[in-house]
Amino acid sequence: MFNNQSILITGGTGSFGKKYVKTLLERYKPKKIIIFSRDELKQFEMQQIFNDPCMRYFIGDVRDAERVQRAMSGVDYVIHAAAMKQVPAAEYNPMECIKTNIMGAENVIMAAMDNKVKKVIALSTDKAANPISLYGATKLCSDKLFVAANNIVGSKSTIFSVVRYGNVAGSRGSVVPFFKKIISEGCDHIPITHSEMTRFWITLQQGVDFVLKNFERMHGGEIFVPKIPSIKIIDLAQAYAPQLPVKIIGIRPGEKVHEIMCPSDESHLTLEFEDHFVLRPSIRFFECESDYTHNVIGEIGSQVEQGYEYHSGNNPHFLSAQQIIEFDKLI
Repeated sequence: MFNNQSILITGGTGSFGKKYVKTLLERYKPKKIIIFSRDELKQFEMQQIFNDPCMRYFIGDVRDAERVQRAMSGVDYVIHAAAMKQVPAAEYNPMECIKTNIMGAENVIMAAMDNKVKKVIALSTDKAANPISLYGATKLCSDKLFVAANNIVGSKSTIFSVVRYGNVAGSRGSVVPFFKKIISEGCDHIPITHSEMTRFWITLQQGVDFVLKNFERMHGGEIFVPKIPSIKIIDLAQAYAPQLPVKIIGIRPGEKVHEIMCPSDESHLTLEFEDHFVLRPSIRFFECESDYTHNVIGEIGSQVEQGYEYHSGNNPHFLSAQQIIEFDKLI
């Protein structure tokens, strides 16, 4: 699918972008892979690792519509990974989060349509489902923009979908590097925010593979949600430092005890497949209508029960402390 094609990744110097590039280079022969991000140091460091002739590095910000337009010229596929992601930072700097996560999303959509990109997948988060944080609210807005883009695209051929998943084990935003850091520094306890807190848990490679597969599956307009395990944060702490006590420090601004990926309020839109869920668009597309129970590669989904909710606290698959350590080895 990606052989001799041009792929652009916004926010491509992040943990996801690096793993996605590594996977593309291992499995395909792309014409171009364009890394679009605003940090020249991170781009320089990434160039030392990924210097294949197909690699291109564009300095730019998704807030800059003109630069996004220029970067997307001749591009076939786009992965929109750029976002302001830190929950407390977003609470204290709301307009900065809005400019990047909402206005930036709109710029990506318009540039993709104007440049006749084939397919766009935007990365979302479990925090976008029934959001209580500003970050989650902006990602919900972003999700709505990418879904509705399939209606405003008109006769153009670009299609847009969203991938939503949970915490990525070992990524820069994960709590795991923080735990490992304070343990290595000789801390006398592990701070956790709430004794009952749970989170969905996925490796970077699993996230990348899921996105790759959904480029094949997508009709346009759906939100893809993987079936992945949950963890208890207290088990995570004990997995890495069983000899240390935990200290409850309280929930941070905008944080939930449990995260949701398929809300009960949208159960009438939720389809269950063998290894994932699909949330159908709530709006009707006037140019075309798709049967989301059958995806493009022939997989068949079924309607979930009314009121069904997929959240990290009711997930039937939890990792034990030992399984968390084994999971860590996959990173």
